[in-house]
Amino acid sequence: MTVDWAALVLLVALALGFDFTNGFHDAANAIASAVSTRALSLRGALLLAAVMNLFGALAGTGVAVTVASGVIATPDSLGVVIAALIGAITWNLITWYFGLPSSSSHALIGGLVGAALASATTVFWSGVAKKVLIPMVLSPVIGFLLGYLVMTAMLWMFRRSDAHGVSRNIRRAQVLSAASLAFGHGLQDAQKSMGVIVLGLVIAGRQDDYTVPTWVILACALALAAGTYAGGMRIMRTLGRRIFPLTPPYGFAAEISAASVLYVTAFVYAAPVSTTHVITSAVMGVGATRRRSAVRWSVAGNIVTAWVLTPLGAATVGAASYGIVALFS
Repeated sequence: MTVDWAALVLLVALALGFDFTNGFHDAANAIASAVSTRALSLRGALLLAAVMNLFGALAGTGVAVTVASGVIATPDSLGVVIAALIGAITWNLITWYFGLPSSSSHALIGGLVGAALASATTVFWSGVAKKVLIPMVLSPVIGFLLGYLVMTAMLWMFRRSDAHGVSRNIRRAQVLSAASLAFGHGLQDAQKSMGVIVLGLVIAGRQDDYTVPTWVILACALALAAGTYAGGMRIMRTLGRRIFPLTPPYGFAAEISAASVLYVTAFVYAAPVSTTHVITSAVMGVGATRRRSAVRWSVAGNIVTAWVLTPLGAATVGAASYGIVALFS
């Protein structure tokens, strides 16, 4: 089989570019609460998130295999995957510009589905439903409930303690909770780009199965870490302050809750869930323990709207991108 090296190199470059945009788009997920509560400085938090993203990306490949083989059938052309990546990157940049913490994961899945439909490539709808749509709905619900329950338990445990002392000690513990969330982000999000590159390698005939090569793991891990260190202040402001003004105990509870969901979905179910969805819903959950009005539900509503629009918007851009790519192939 003749390999179109130019197309394959472009695909890998776009996948790593997507990982980079994923990093700066989603950097806020892991560190917004730690920075807003002054548990960490901005640069210190970004460095911590980048390092833990790197370690998380090296911790598994189950999600990568799901993305490579469980969403669409292996296309006949690399152009399908290239178009999907263009759709995902474009949507990431749009939502980053407007400061909306949308899901890079679902932008990529939407791009794949849109490009597949435009190219008459089979979409595994049962796989999309089981591995993407159901987790997309359940993971934020679980994140919200877990955040609410963890925060409620903490409020009960420390009900007779000095509030200032508790806040000071938990601010220190937030370094660990932010690190655990950043590890989960790397575990989940770097694997999606790994899956796309593996799919490209299979299409190009460079490998026969969906095993993730070591160089792909390292490249995606480094790209995500670099993007994370570049930061994402627009989204950080939304997540750290505009939904609910976090204090150290609330930030700690949200981070621990979100990290738990990410670990279970990655290690147990190999499902590509959204770090953004999980931490945002966890922030809403911890905020709801104070009083219902403490959460700015109008801001939360705008974010949920972005969640719903993300797969559709990325699919539309992916389909349009395939039409352009097909003209030059």
